[in-house]
Amino acid sequence: MILAAAQTKPLRGDIDSNLLEHYRLVELAVQNGAKLIAFPEMSITGYEREYAQKLAFQKDDSRLDRLRKLAVENNIVIIAGAPIQIETKLFIGEFIIAPDNSVSIYTKQFLHEGEDDFFQSSFDYNPMIEIENQKISFAICADIDHPQHPQNACKREANIYIASIFFSPNGIPNAYRHLQSYAEKHQLNVLMSNFSGESWGSPSAGQSAFWNNKGELIEQMNDTDTGLLLVEYQNENWTSKVVKN
Repeated sequence: MILAAAQTKPLRGDIDSNLLEHYRLVELAVQNGAKLIAFPEMSITGYEREYAQKLAFQKDDSRLDRLRKLAVENNIVIIAGAPIQIETKLFIGEFIIAPDNSVSIYTKQFLHEGEDDFFQSSFDYNPMIEIENQKISFAICADIDHPQHPQNACKREANIYIASIFFSPNGIPNAYRHLQSYAEKHQLNVLMSNFSGESWGSPSAGQSAFWNNKGELIEQMNDTDTGLLLVEYQNENWTSKVVKN
């Protein structure tokens, strides 16, 4: 089983350009045999607060059609983030687009200070998926600041914990400490995807990474590149490589 974390530089609010980058990276992941690709927080729009309502996606949004087609044709799960409107509420969410043409939604459970002026939080949208007998759970950014979040994933017997984040250079050391600790404590394999470059007028730290369930850092990207971090599970071991875009 091969998993991919995408590291991208979103164009603020430019959905069409950001989707083109998603298509390119999905195809690159497919060329490298990946069964899943995870993008950073609100990857389709770039991280937004003030303009999130104008940029919001619906669950059955036609702008997802090509991603759905890529998932079906290439037998790959695509995890792509956006502000998501569900009925009257706006969430920081991500679409889990599956090879059977289904789309499920995960919503951020714990918000950063200031995000609650624009978004709701919810524990109601918390799917898990399974690939090759590995149970996979999801997190978005500030979720990883709360130890109960990975603990709940462990209680649900997750093997793999995928965090899609937007962390700055100042914040990334804490993200690394938290994720390494969760991997070791809960015996979770942890895959983290972050932006490089800038989003919301702020720098992002890149350094997308993977820890095995012993808490060992297997691979990380640098702070500036775009591309994929690929990890492969075979014979109870993980191997890795980075492919620049």
